[in-house]
Amino acid sequence: MFEKELEELKAAYEANFHPENAQAMKDYMRGQYEFFGLKRPLRSELSKAFLQSVKNPDKSAPKDIILALWDLPQREYQLTAVDLVRKYDKYAPADYLDLYEYLITSKSWWDTVDLIASNSVGKSLKKYPGLKDAYLNKWMESENIWLQRTCLLFQLKYGNETDFDLLCAFIRRLSHSDEFFIRKAIGWALRQYSRFDAEAVRDFLSKEKLAPLSMREASKYL
Repeated sequence: MFEKELEELKAAYEANFHPENAQAMKDYMRGQYEFFGLKRPLRSELSKAFLQSVKNPDKSAPKDIILALWDLPQREYQLTAVDLVRKYDKYAPADYLDLYEYLITSKSWWDTVDLIASNSVGKSLKKYPGLKDAYLNKWMESENIWLQRTCLLFQLKYGNETDFDLLCAFIRRLSHSDEFFIRKAIGWALRQYSRFDAEAVRDFLSKEKLAPLSMREASKYL
């Protein structure tokens, strides 16, 4: 299914290979992934027809093409898969949380994880609140830093609907982590919520011992 669309996308990406950009992008990502060297505007232009044509009757993003993109070596394919997930994530059925978990825990890095966490996971856990505790508890206990980062970031776009007590509980559990991406996410989540309740964040910071990085990030709007 969608083999023709995928082949057309691959041809377009390969035809626009930019070796200098590709090496710079690979270096920026610490050599973890290969790239075609497609900057975001060009990638969006090249993938526009593909994203419009690939969809299910129920408007959910088709898993088979997402996983096919995920298996390809160049990072632009995973970013396109995330674009596809996000395009239809408000229609995602409950079991797509398992798909999101797979995407978060494979080929993991902030460029894909953060988009999935703060958009797709956030929407699904709001749409299916009965699943929230099971998934969040599993992810927090997993010791996988990207799943734990997701627990910190899934409410980024909730605004005044943020469950601040839940966020604080997660932060306390992870506050002793030495992982850069956990410390950064703690600060980011608090900074974002401070736009809606600065006093609550200020009070939390006054009572908790957080890493300097987390404190700096959390205090930017205070």
